[in-house]
Amino acid sequence: MGSVIAEENGGGSMMMKGSSRELRHGRTAHNMSSSSLRKKSDLRIIQKVPCKCLKDFLANLQEVILGTKLSVLFPAIPLAIIATSFGFSRPWIFVFSLLGLTPLAERVSFLTEQIAFYTGPTLGGLLNATCGNATELIIAVFALANRKIDVVKYSLLGSILSNLLLVLGTSLLCGGIANLRREQRFDRRQSDVNTLLLLMGLLCHLLPLLFTYVGGGDSSSSSTISDATLSLSRASSIVMLIAYVIYIVFQLWTHRQLFESQEDDEYDDDVTDDETPVIGFWSGFAWLAGMTVVIALLSEYVVATIEDASDSWGLSVSFISIILLPIVGNAAEHAGAIIFAFKNKLDISLGVALGSSTQISLFVVPLCIVVAWILGIDMDLNFNILETGSLALAIIVTAFTLQDGTSHYMKGLVLLLCYLIIAACFFVDRIPLQQPKASGLGLQPLTIVGSGGEVFSTSSV
Repeated sequence: MGSVIAEENGGGSMMMKGSSRELRHGRTAHNMSSSSLRKKSDLRIIQKVPCKCLKDFLANLQEVILGTKLSVLFPAIPLAIIATSFGFSRPWIFVFSLLGLTPLAERVSFLTEQIAFYTGPTLGGLLNATCGNATELIIAVFALANRKIDVVKYSLLGSILSNLLLVLGTSLLCGGIANLRREQRFDRRQSDVNTLLLLMGLLCHLLPLLFTYVGGGDSSSSSTISDATLSLSRASSIVMLIAYVIYIVFQLWTHRQLFESQEDDEYDDDVTDDETPVIGFWSGFAWLAGMTVVIALLSEYVVATIEDASDSWGLSVSFISIILLPIVGNAAEHAGAIIFAFKNKLDISLGVALGSSTQISLFVVPLCIVVAWILGIDMDLNFNILETGSLALAIIVTAFTLQDGTSHYMKGLVLLLCYLIIAACFFVDRIPLQQPKASGLGLQPLTIVGSGGEVFSTSSV
């Protein structure tokens, strides 16, 4: 394999070996978590191929497709395409598409890390911070294009709840059980920054909700309140995007040392891949572009079939979008976070859970608002009182859990139980997708027929 890389890169890999430690500065906890699911490839047979171009292609194919423990899920991609082409049951298309997105999310992380070897730590870290939740962003964009605003809100909310409660809770629970006789500690400085940003994002969700609540009782001003809420949401989204850009500068330049506590000498023995690239720059870029196209295709299938899956399985769209979609779509990084928690490396687990939540809250959500604004779609930050309340409680519980810089299995169990309670709440929520919730308060319209046949319309909580 060394000859393949040397030929493709012109011997540039030799210079990178001396700076491998510096290149790690461009890595995020998301990348390190995904690396736990990778496996080394045996290229001895490929080296015997006489044709150089074919040998390079097979080597890259081996590294990209078979270089992950999730490679068994790749057949779900052609199955989703075949099911769509031959008109199979749409719930099956939804299942195959969702399973196919699981290894693709991990491979995008792998490819961005490979490109970072050539771009340097700063640009590589910026690339990782931008593409860390590419799957969620692409699904949201396709849902917006189909004007399924509820699906967008549900899926993004579900990703945040999944990272804060499910991923972090399972990591702390498993790590605490595996290290019963050892005190688990982590650096609070990174978690404090992420918690602060999450609280700021929560404020941007609460204000449009309260704005709608204040004007909900005056029907004459409902359109004015709606316009004001929309304007407030768009202004808040711009502020959130600015805050995320400053957060990236804070993370990669000015206070980079706060995010390096997760890298110690033991990490060298745990990673499965070497500190040298295994594919070339242009090969990595081509594979990344190709996988982005496949993710876009599967995302379109997911968005188009989610309502059919809801009707077929008897589950609400909110439950599928908030609970099932994030669990399956982010399984790779979730598994990696749990693996590092078993190894008592909680800084990496916290970096995955809090880092992904912060990216979705301050980057993906406001970007969707801006994209909807450009497309002429009225989408605001009002996620309704049930959804916003769940988000608020999740952030507050997580902040209290991480306040002392130590962990044990009881903290993880509480977070996990909170997630199960929220999942049960959305499981019993049977409000149809297209039915509006009055004033954003989850009010259901109620029709009353009087004794004389008169029809009255009211609302009940």
